[in-house]
Amino acid sequence: MQDRTRALAVASTVLLLSVLVWFNYSALLPRIVEAWSLSGLQAGALFAAFQAGYVAAILPAGMVADTYSTRRVVAVGATGTGLASLGFAAFADGFLVGAALRLVAGAFMAAVYVPGMRFLSEWYPESVRGRALGVYTGAFSLSTGLSFLLSSSVAAAVNWRVGIGATSVGAVVAGPVMLAFARDHPDAAASDLQFDRSFLSNRAYLYAVGVYAGHTWELFGVRNWLPAFLVLTPALAGASNPAVLAGLLTGAMMSLGGVGNLLGGWASDSVGRIPTVFVVLGGSACISVVLGGVGDLLSLPALTALLLVYGTLLTADSSPTSTTVTEVVEDEHVGAALSVQTLTGFSATVVSPVVFGAVVDAAGYAWAFPTLALGAVFGLVSLQLLSRRLRRSAPGPEEPAVAGE
Repeated sequence: MQDRTRALAVASTVLLLSVLVWFNYSALLPRIVEAWSLSGLQAGALFAAFQAGYVAAILPAGMVADTYSTRRVVAVGATGTGLASLGFAAFADGFLVGAALRLVAGAFMAAVYVPGMRFLSEWYPESVRGRALGVYTGAFSLSTGLSFLLSSSVAAAVNWRVGIGATSVGAVVAGPVMLAFARDHPDAAASDLQFDRSFLSNRAYLYAVGVYAGHTWELFGVRNWLPAFLVLTPALAGASNPAVLAGLLTGAMMSLGGVGNLLGGWASDSVGRIPTVFVVLGGSACISVVLGGVGDLLSLPALTALLLVYGTLLTADSSPTSTTVTEVVEDEHVGAALSVQTLTGFSATVVSPVVFGAVVDAAGYAWAFPTLALGAVFGLVSLQLLSRRLRRSAPGPEEPAVAGE
């Protein structure tokens, strides 16, 4: 029990320090857009560069994690993403160099998040795995919020480059932390360094991947574009520094995603993965539409309340969906299965911010936010197919809804 708790604490801390890199650009998007005279399309593409690097590296990272020490894979990924982000802060002088460095940072991040889930799935049995992954993915959401808060505050006091640098240092030291304080499970399942496609014939797995893709399309579009939207709302226009207030609101909203992950993991262990995901994904889709339609009409208190609910719902389906993936595939394929899940889901995040930015350029935010809800609708359709498949494969009426094939 003590080793298991330590594994969760260390992996979550490493993830928290690393994910600060992921969203420091988004937190400072209005400042970087102004400094480099970026269009909406370029601004979305700069964020998408990180996602593209992540997507390109995620499958190799999962295969390596299935074969070698997962702890070492995570350590290398954390330090690498921190160094690339420091390079962005020091050397990026425009779209091309910035996109190249963000691409490298994203590639290293691929060795952190999903391998970390595989690391924890080795330590935690299915009966409590949803809660453990809820804590872990909660660290992701908390770090997202902290990235907005810290980056915005430091940039307001100094400049945006120092804001990026300050939120990159933690990832550099996270690698040594993982090596020093964690250890691989002594009975960890391992496979040879080959991609076994057998789990791709598992329909329950494929539908779960579809749910995840819809979730990430919506979530990452919001994470990249929300500060830029908030700066333009009348609710923030009267503030002395709208950009700082937008960063603080976004940070608070994203930090609540940590609570959402914890609640989602707990609820999925208690009432089932399918009902939990249905409620939270449907709720977030509704708010995506509402925010685009009336967000610029709300008072600051009303807008804040809506954002806090939004932030909680946006992430609460992450841990139940990923936990389902670990349950419907064989143990020795968990790393590769999570990697393919993430490859598919994060391929959507390469497109989502760019589509959002293009629609902003063409028609404004009122039409851009509904593009996020479309992703959630796709996730809900996939969820219905997953539910039918699991019911069909269950051996009896007493079988839980998350049982694998």
